[in-house]
Amino acid sequence: MAGLIPRAFIDELLARTDIVEVIGSRVPLKKAGREWKACCPFHGEKTPSFTVSQQKQFYHCFGCGAHGTALTFLMEHDRLPFPEAVEDLAGRAGLEVPREGGPGPDPRDRLLDDLFELTANADQHFRDALKESERAKDYLKRRGLVGETAARYHLGYAPAGWDVMLRKFGATDAGRQSLLAAGLIIERSADQQKSSGPGFYDRFRDRIMFPIRDSRGRVVGFGGRVIDQGEPKYLNSPETQLFHKGRELYGLYEARQELRNIPRLLVVEGYMDVVRLAQAGIHYAVATLGTATTPEHLNRLFRITGDVVFSFDGDRAGRQAAWRALETCLPFTKEGRQLKFLFLPDGHDPDTLVAEEGREAFEARLEGALPLSEYLVRHLAAEIDLGSVDGRARLAELARPLIARIPEGVYRELLVDRLAREVRMPAPRLGELLGLGEGAGRAAAPGAGPATGPEQRRSRPARSGGRGSLVSQAIARLVQQPAAALGIPDPESLRLCGDRGLDVLAELIEMAQAQPHLSSAQLVERWRERPEHERLAELAALPLPELEPAAVARELAAAVGRLAAEAGPERRLDELIEKAGSEGLSEDEKRELRELQVRPRKPE
Repeated sequence: MAGLIPRAFIDELLARTDIVEVIGSRVPLKKAGREWKACCPFHGEKTPSFTVSQQKQFYHCFGCGAHGTALTFLMEHDRLPFPEAVEDLAGRAGLEVPREGGPGPDPRDRLLDDLFELTANADQHFRDALKESERAKDYLKRRGLVGETAARYHLGYAPAGWDVMLRKFGATDAGRQSLLAAGLIIERSADQQKSSGPGFYDRFRDRIMFPIRDSRGRVVGFGGRVIDQGEPKYLNSPETQLFHKGRELYGLYEARQELRNIPRLLVVEGYMDVVRLAQAGIHYAVATLGTATTPEHLNRLFRITGDVVFSFDGDRAGRQAAWRALETCLPFTKEGRQLKFLFLPDGHDPDTLVAEEGREAFEARLEGALPLSEYLVRHLAAEIDLGSVDGRARLAELARPLIARIPEGVYRELLVDRLAREVRMPAPRLGELLGLGEGAGRAAAPGAGPATGPEQRRSRPARSGGRGSLVSQAIARLVQQPAAALGIPDPESLRLCGDRGLDVLAELIEMAQAQPHLSSAQLVERWRERPEHERLAELAALPLPELEPAAVARELAAAVGRLAAEAGPERRLDELIEKAGSEGLSEDEKRELRELQVRPRKPE
């Protein structure tokens, strides 16, 4: 989509959104006075500390400090980018998301919309064809699938014909070009044209069809499996403007729809594996699409969960695929994440194994999967004689380039410790010899070092609800009850001393006065792209004493009046100090400076 989403639309969207409904569709909320409570979906807890305010349209957890609007919740909980979170809320409200910032609608947007419409129609076409094909339905029954599972995953059937899609959707040249752009037909090669003439033919023929859906549920491509014998066994859509196999994961959309929280994701190799596992009650399986795991895949996986298990066949090909996956995963390993590898018995894949053993036995295998660190060491040591000095030295050398790809931190230190036990050397010394620094092998003590980043922010307790500075108090009152700004005259006077906090307060007052019906969520969302957003969100979440609107207005007006009265003298004080250091002061200015310096400055 081209252009920015207008601010006015975000205001309207939040006005039409009830945060209780949005969060309540994912987290079981219970009424508690004026608010709603639940166990926090962002960290494990037994006593509810997660509150949702219908008045503010804001949520806050007193345990981990998570807070925000309905948009923030979708971004954090569903791991959606901001534009997709907006699209999600807009879909609920029945609104079309407008765009601005360009001369007009981008023709590429119209093309993408047309392609999405075509893939949706093709999806329905394949589903209808499945209903009419006894042969295709019998195949699915033989594979152990029931109708409910087939319907949930939109399974379909591509009839055995060279031009079924062409006849239905390609009657015009524009229709054929759209089918080609969506990867649903193939243009004949030069050799084929010599014998059959120019033209096109259907890509998918006599195959069970698996639609591949993006995070919003739109069909971006298809996978087709042969029913009888034939090659290739699986056929995927080609790369198109909609479909990029190195990014998409089959079954991820369905997993998000089924599970409110996804504590673990299982990466398998086939579409049927995903579907059969889901039917057995394992709804967190996803599949790569005819390609090895990519960094883009891992980024998507770790935006959703910190626990990823890869499943591979136990044969030689499966182990080679597992090692390639490990090498891709190395830059993504760090504390707080678990990467494991599950090797299945010979002759089995997840589809057949879960059918034979059942859910509980299969999940027991998952619990016993090899951690990445253990798999790495075992794989390297498999062909080495660790009883000799030469063998242990060889193991260290093989591990050196792999460990160097792991980000610095506790995880790498612990892996060096594990390797050190195999080579029979003190971990710090091994770390030095591997060129990993003197500290390698000395894992930091729990809690050591400053906490930074979103994961560490979540682990810190929420900020105190103390009074703080007068500016912070005023901003907190204002973002929690924007209508209180109506009684404040001349907010411009707050900007006299150039203090950033006062500038923010003045701008907030002006915003609230211009639109007195803004909610807390709407006011805070207006600052999302600015550095002050996080602090404003924290202040909006503070548990301030409940006061009547009139009392809040009086309290806010008094604070602003006090700040404005101090702004002028403080600005003059700063000017005199700066002048004294650059060009010197007159006697009158020195006297004025002494008088201002004995004045109490605004409270911190």
